This record gives sequence, C-alpha cells and structure tokens, in this order.
Amino acid sequence: MKLSYSAQREAKNIILSLQGDLIGDEAGPKLVEIISDAIQEKVENCLIDLKEVRYISSSGIGVLITMLTKMRNVGGEVYLASPSEHVKKLLVITKLNNIFTVFDSLEAARSAIK
Repeated sequence: MKLSYSAQREAKNIILSLQGDLIGDEAGPKLVEIISDAIQEKVENCLIDLKEVRYISSSGIGVLITMLTKMRNVGGEVYLASPSEHVKKLLVITKLNNIFTVFDSLEAARSAIK
C-alpha cells in the first residue's frame, strides 16, 4: 500500500501522520525534506504517528534514521507514536527501540514533550 502522510505544526513540534507502507520510495525523500524545512522553521521535535503504518522496509528504517539524525544534529528529537504490533516487533528486532523514544499513543507523546 502506497504511503501517504500529513504534517501539522503544533508550537515547536511537527506531527507527521503516516498511512500505508513505509518503504523509502518517493515518499521517503519528501518526508526528509519536510524535516529539513521544519528545522529551518525552528521546529524542535518531530512526532511520527505510526498508527496507520502496516509495514516498514529496510529503506523505510533508513528514512526514519535520516530524519532522526537531522533533528539531533540541531538539538531536536524524533519520537515515534502508536506503532502496530508488527512495527513494534521490527523496532525491537532492529534495536531501534533503543534509539528512538516510542510512545503507545500520540497523546502520550504530546504530553511527554510539552
């Protein structure tokens, strides 16, 4: 399923809601570009809502890591929210759960980073 996404700004945060499969196709560079633009606009945190993501490929993982690296290079952070059981397992297997802060819900992520 092709990835679609929406972005919304909340104070110094940007929230990316992803739907579909994160496989790093043409949507990957667009997501990284959104982060680059957000950094220019002094955004400090990126919350990525994974509730509607069914699958993440190795290229998709690369997109997430690139976004995280860009944010951390300017003192920001990327948080993951609402991963499905399948995505949670992937984060554990790849040990990305040790690199990213993962929240069970978008609301929990919002509360934690206020």
